[in-house]
Amino acid sequence: MNIQITNIHLNIVEADLRRLFTPFGEVTSVELVRDKWNNRSTGRALISMPLEKQAATAILTLHGTVLGGKNIAVTPFHSTEEK
Repeated sequence: MNIQITNIHLNIVEADLRRLFTPFGEVTSVELVRDKWNNRSTGRALISMPLEKQAATAILTLHGTVLGGKNIAVTPFHSTEEK
């Protein structure tokens, strides 16, 4: 299941997100979305977890969590290509 995280502090890196989600189950990928011009974080990330139940638990538990001084939003990610 793909998960979207928004409102991420700009100093947070992929390893921080992996550490946050790993207690809920296997994390197959973490992608911090970066600006293509300056390579800075845009404050968004995509996480992939293979087991939907674990991903759903992570979403419910982590939505609204304070990370780096900011409340993150954690939601399921549905690509516009998935149909």
